[in-house]
Amino acid sequence: MRKYLFNTSLISSIFGAVGLIKTTRQGPRDWRLLLMWVSWAATVAIAVGTVIEDSHELED
Repeated sequence: MRKYLFNTSLISSIFGAVGLIKTTRQGPRDWRLLLMWVSWAATVAIAVGTVIEDSHELED
């Protein structure tokens, strides 16, 4: 669990959600908002995948 909490890419993607939430509350709701959420989800997925790969490399 510690490897996820202290990973800088994962922390960065989580803090990126702050601006996205603010945009969701204040901005217009159109197709661009959906794309922003999809890209944020992809960023989080890539960050988690990178942490998993790094932990597997350390085990070998």
